[in-house]
Amino acid sequence: MNTTIYRKKRMVSATMKLLGAAVFTLHASLFTSCSDWDDHFESPASQSGAEMTLWQTMQQHPELSDFREVLSKTMVFKHHKKTGVSYADLLDGVQTFTVLAPVNGTFNKDSVLSLLATNRGDSMVVRSFVGNHLSYNLTSSFNTPAEFFLMNTKRATIGNNKVLDVPLAEANIKAKGGIMHILQKTLPYRYNLYEIMLNDPRFSLIGEQLSSYEQDEFSPTQSVEGGMVDGEQIYVDSVFIERNRMLERVGKLADEDSTFIFVVPNAGEWQRVWQEAMEHFRYDASVENGDSLQRFWANYALLNDAIFSRTIQSSPTDSLVTYEYNKRYPQYHVFHRPFDKGGILYGATPVEYSNGTLYLADKWPYSPLDTYFREVKAEGERTGLIVESNHCTYSTRIHAADSISENEYLVITPESSTSNWTMSYKLENTLAGAYDICAIILPATVYDPNAQVKPCKFQVDICYVDENGKEQVYDCDKFKFSNDPSRVDTLLLAENFTFPVCNYDQTNMKFAVKLKCNITARETRNFSREMFLDCIYLRPRNNKQ
Repeated sequence: MNTTIYRKKRMVSATMKLLGAAVFTLHASLFTSCSDWDDHFESPASQSGAEMTLWQTMQQHPELSDFREVLSKTMVFKHHKKTGVSYADLLDGVQTFTVLAPVNGTFNKDSVLSLLATNRGDSMVVRSFVGNHLSYNLTSSFNTPAEFFLMNTKRATIGNNKVLDVPLAEANIKAKGGIMHILQKTLPYRYNLYEIMLNDPRFSLIGEQLSSYEQDEFSPTQSVEGGMVDGEQIYVDSVFIERNRMLERVGKLADEDSTFIFVVPNAGEWQRVWQEAMEHFRYDASVENGDSLQRFWANYALLNDAIFSRTIQSSPTDSLVTYEYNKRYPQYHVFHRPFDKGGILYGATPVEYSNGTLYLADKWPYSPLDTYFREVKAEGERTGLIVESNHCTYSTRIHAADSISENEYLVITPESSTSNWTMSYKLENTLAGAYDICAIILPATVYDPNAQVKPCKFQVDICYVDENGKEQVYDCDKFKFSNDPSRVDTLLLAENFTFPVCNYDQTNMKFAVKLKCNITARETRNFSREMFLDCIYLRPRNNKQ
């Protein structure tokens, strides 16, 4: 059975970890010697007058003998496997290319050939050297610079007799099947933002986290089926798609056809904020794979607001928004005046890479309250959050007003005039940490301007679990709350209450707030057992400030 890897969008794989060291070594040795878009990108028909192939044309230039030898000994990879076809064979065939050929003496041929002799040498040489000097675009050099993609998917510019600021010794040499330009030295290999995380020691802590989410996903639709054995489908050629679960969520930093802004702190600062996030995403011992979930969501929480796609920014100097920005919640995932004093990019050092700009900051420009340690809200009208209700009925009503969250609320009605009811709301996506727990109660006049105005009196239990998953209840010191019936009243049920563990992205009912109507028979004249509940919300506190 064959097993092949399909590189979706040529996503960088774990091979890049090996490539990083090789690229540094290779490029150290490489430099050690013993008009309009359509004007630049030509059609194959424009080459029809040439008689010699690209390879034959290269053979007419003795100053390219070292580059030719590398091409003849570098094998093409197909589906992650080495073929018997060399890049010399490709350039002597019918496919079309632009060749950017460095002259002899501008790179160390012996070092490159030595790398080819290693197990993964061909793939690394293709990525960092051969693929960095070939392009599928047919591009000519004119006065007006134009952008194109190299074979290794890196962006490049050509124009004014230069490619990526490398001078051309000779330009626009036409051949059957393409165009050749002779370079005065090799083109620099430009890391993308993902590669620099993997290969620069300054960012190794981030790189280790990002690369840990690489995985190969079997693709039955792209695999070649064989027969059936014991009722199971057998594949004679199994294709796997390389994925990175984290980058798919926060920003595909390995993609060369996108451009990003990436905010990164120094190693010590990253370790500090990462550990802080880990504390907030701590799960109880009963949660399956709790350690993995903790690490995943801590990384996601930090990276989700540190990566910005340039394609979705309307005015980057005014504000930067992430993929998660939602106009319904304008306080999150948007950062105003990023370059001004106090902005997230103020004082950061910009460094350009092949698919965007890295802004290196000495201090992490975010606080948990700015990003992941967010307000948790249980809307009263979200009846799906009700996990328990006794001795009452309830219904939702709509009332558009600035003072009413989401313009809806819940009416809780006792079964009888003397019924003391209970109502429990599940809390979703709580983090380990301190919150002020509040309830917003509306006046009866929100529904009936002529209603009799009486407060409701109730007690509150906060349900949660400890580090071992054992259920706990905090009864708010048995305090009896009553709302001001003449206004929209926000009641502080528990101040600076700390959850020891989180419940993020969980579907269980471990965390809840229970409201318990508590009115005696004697108090019936002065209190109402009916409640107009707008919402319960948890306001996070950053006690480390």
